[in-house]
Amino acid sequence: MQKYLFLVIVGLGLTVSAVYLLVAKPVAAAQTEQSSAVFDSDGKLELPTGFRKWVFVGAPLTPNGLNDGKANFPEYHHVYIEQKNVDAYLKTGQFPEGTVIVKELTRVLDPTFPDGSRKEPSGRGYFNGEYNGIDLTVKDSKRFAKTNGWGFFTFGHHPMPYDKTAAEKSVTECAGCHIANVAATDMTWIQFYPLLRDKPGY
Repeated sequence: MQKYLFLVIVGLGLTVSAVYLLVAKPVAAAQTEQSSAVFDSDGKLELPTGFRKWVFVGAPLTPNGLNDGKANFPEYHHVYIEQKNVDAYLKTGQFPEGTVIVKELTRVLDPTFPDGSRKEPSGRGYFNGEYNGIDLTVKDSKRFAKTNGWGFFTFGHHPMPYDKTAAEKSVTECAGCHIANVAATDMTWIQFYPLLRDKPGY
């Protein structure tokens, strides 16, 4: 009798363990697919953490020295996207819902020539200076239906520390330019990022 009772207890234990694993795995998988975009109760977006560990896709530069001293964005644009969303884009040509694209700005390093460049051992050119702000886009077709499914945010154009939260920017400030110029490439400047544009893989 004791032997039979022992076998029943062991069987129940194995059954419970199996059920737990079946339930826990989908939950864990779902968590990894969640968006990094976190909104507070006021609808403001929280500044994501750890984005510098994401895939670095490019760093366009439009310095003041080449734009009559009036460049709209005179800094380097360091652009980061989570690997799962880069992988999805390389396969489908579209970013999945929840994709977050971070553009961190850095000033050019201490210009010494009128065009904003300086001379270093590698030659005359432009080099990264201090961090100077963050712009960010989030793909959410329901929340941002009026701007082709993407929301645009700025956490300050200034040195660190950045703002902790940001409200959605107006169409005239950000989305309008994307709608007019890159609506056909999922609202993203794919042409500036070789990894996305040419899809060579990693």
